[in-house]
Amino acid sequence: MRQIYLDHVSAMPIDPRVLAFAKRYVTNDFGNPSSLHSAGLTAKRAIEDARQRVAELINAEDETCIIFTSGATESNNMAIKGTALRNIRKGKRVAASAIEHISVLNPAKELQKSGFELTLIPVDQAGIVDIGKLADILTEDTTVTSIMYANNEIGTIEPIEAIGEIVHEKGLYLHVDATAAAGRIPIDVQNDGIDLLTMSSNDMYGPQGGGALYIKPGVKLQPILPGGGQERGLRSGTENLFAIAGMGEAARIAKDEMGPESERLKGMRDQLIDEISKIEESYLTGHPTQRLPHHASFRFSRIEGESILLNMDMYNIQVATGSACTSRTLEPSHVLLAVGLKHEEAHGSMVMTLGRSNNAGELPIITKAVKETVQRLRILTPM
Repeated sequence: MRQIYLDHVSAMPIDPRVLAFAKRYVTNDFGNPSSLHSAGLTAKRAIEDARQRVAELINAEDETCIIFTSGATESNNMAIKGTALRNIRKGKRVAASAIEHISVLNPAKELQKSGFELTLIPVDQAGIVDIGKLADILTEDTTVTSIMYANNEIGTIEPIEAIGEIVHEKGLYLHVDATAAAGRIPIDVQNDGIDLLTMSSNDMYGPQGGGALYIKPGVKLQPILPGGGQERGLRSGTENLFAIAGMGEAARIAKDEMGPESERLKGMRDQLIDEISKIEESYLTGHPTQRLPHHASFRFSRIEGESILLNMDMYNIQVATGSACTSRTLEPSHVLLAVGLKHEEAHGSMVMTLGRSNNAGELPIITKAVKETVQRLRILTPM
């Protein structure tokens, strides 16, 4: 039985073209970028080339706006804690949407130990940030407001440009977690009024263990990882040359191929939504149209998401239920609760995220497996 992988929101395979490009940096050109000899200079050039390519993907002002990190979690921590602590004299309030990833919410909560006040911004049933409540919540003391570009669990894309206007009118800086969106949909940090933006290498077919943070010129951060002064002194430590070079190549490919690939995936996504929505007591989660092109998410009454995941795996089809980063807890998804679902409703979620390896011929196999899984579990369930 051939594998059908539908959990690209949790992990993506490295693109073979990226691997072919970057493997030289773990075999031949492995020098330390801080060294002044020829091997070090070769490594340094690879990092700066990657920086340029990542900057071009999001239309950053220039490549110096990009800081490389170990991944989205570190980028989010740097953005939230680094900006809040560096600008503490301007205020001790931070805000975030109620559906942010845990790597945004936990650093924001950590700031409360330093006397900061955290306010969560509500969303509607589709996961769209309440613009009116946002305007009411923010004050001139709000140093950082964090709103994700698109949600990894329900696929909803936020109106970032409108949010940016409100943040800059009422508060100070807007941070956007674009982990789920970068490489999937066009992002223009200058047009959208974004001050800080998080990206992940593996979430655009690059190596794991790499990420980046865009920092708008003029925005000041406090380093959260002091040491040798790499990455403009904001992120010390010898650079992960393979991951950074790979991320740069992944960004280049994403920029070149995003348009047609997104349209291809959107067509498949819509077919999945149409077919799975025919199942009795199945409901689409997230916005019906304002969603990521590869993302189809549902909830089913009277069954558990973990059971769905395990049963689908028996068909050699890998799906998700909620966020992989919070899968160790039995608590329902905070995202689904925030959009108004009851606890028992939030437990029955399934997330499918398509990728480059998927094709239209797989759709009948997928929908058949989902229908059989739901039917089987409803017979067995005590709910």
